[in-house]
Amino acid sequence: MSVDLKSLSTGLLVGLAAGYLLSSARSPPPRPPGSSAPNPSRGKRGYVVGGNWKCNGTAASAAALVETLNGAGPIPENVQVVVAVPSVHVPLVLGSLRSDIEVAAQDCGANAKCGAFTGEIFAGQLLDLGVTWVVLGHSERRAAGESSALVADKCAVAVKEGLRVMLCVGESLEEREAGLTAQVVASQLAPAAKKLSKADWGKVVIAYEPVWAIGTGKTATPDMAQETHKEIRTWMSKNVGADVAASIQIQYGGSMKGANAKGLLSKEDIDGGLIGGASLTADFFNVINGVPM
Repeated sequence: MSVDLKSLSTGLLVGLAAGYLLSSARSPPPRPPGSSAPNPSRGKRGYVVGGNWKCNGTAASAAALVETLNGAGPIPENVQVVVAVPSVHVPLVLGSLRSDIEVAAQDCGANAKCGAFTGEIFAGQLLDLGVTWVVLGHSERRAAGESSALVADKCAVAVKEGLRVMLCVGESLEEREAGLTAQVVASQLAPAAKKLSKADWGKVVIAYEPVWAIGTGKTATPDMAQETHKEIRTWMSKNVGADVAASIQIQYGGSMKGANAKGLLSKEDIDGGLIGGASLTADFFNVINGVPM
């Protein structure tokens, strides 16, 4: 009798997730060991590389991707790695992904407690599962009607509950061509600056994602990206504080992949990436390994 080992392995991972769903333990489930150092460092800032799986995959394909990540080799000691998975796959991933890759949700509600909020996910519920990050303000959610004020409310709740946040900002092609990039990004950051304390900003990473480069194959050149990242840091210095501006990590997102990661990550004010399509393949680790050592 022949045995399909790949199907068996995938089935075991899905089974682990099912077992986790049946567990009532509050603490995160045991996970396979990883190989990155616990304290990333690069002067005052380390790198954060996030993978945004978006609304992709089945239980079987998510389990297969976890298997790929688990076998992808060591993570450089100055890099923190996070994957933002569809909410339906969070338990599966938490139950089987290597321990040195953290798990993020792709959104959470602005509601500050559990209750009659049909369809929402309270940030505290995510933390209860073992999720440690959340992506907020992604352009695809802004395009669906989310305002910067709502994103700021969500951010404040998430931080209060103990999650770390990847706060997304970015301009459209028309706004860039009109020379409005700095103004647009400032308008997206301003509501959050009103809601968050300096201490709160210590739990936030800013993800600059030019909308015209997301999923299009177009990428800002390293110099273009660096220019905007520097503008963001300058705005943070003027509006939040020089200390926060110096320490906050700013990711680049917009068709970053293994082939262009080194050039982008070599820039002074680019502290990682929020990766879309490439995060669904083994190329995600080429991005991680593109970080300067």
